[in-house]
Amino acid sequence: MGNKNPETVASWFTSPTNFSLVAVDQGEVVGVALLTGAGKLALCYLLPEARRQGIGKALLQRMEQQACSWGVKALQLHSTASGEEFFASQGYVQAGKVRSPYGVETIFFWKQLDAVAGEPDGKRKRFCNCNSNSL
Repeated sequence: MGNKNPETVASWFTSPTNFSLVAVDQGEVVGVALLTGAGKLALCYLLPEARRQGIGKALLQRMEQQACSWGVKALQLHSTASGEEFFASQGYVQAGKVRSPYGVETIFFWKQLDAVAGEPDGKRKRFCNCNSNSL
């Protein structure tokens, strides 16, 4: 994609407002994820041969934990068709299709992180180990 040249991607990884992870399997990079401080999962990619091994799920769970530690209430992301099933299986809600500025059709997903809606007696369960003192 047009915005993913080496200089731009390097600036994303070095930004103090972003959090990034690289997945390594047997010494080889097999995946990458990048979260912005605004709660956007900007990158979450795996090599095709690394799929269905729990690596993507582990990356995503760590991103969600980081977002929660920052006080982010919900994550949002734009997925390609190849990631649609994965994000849906991880509790992300599909909210429509969007064409990126680079001409790629993406699927917009979001996930509430801070509470489970409809919890009885007004008590909310936390998605992660966020500080519950603010409830």
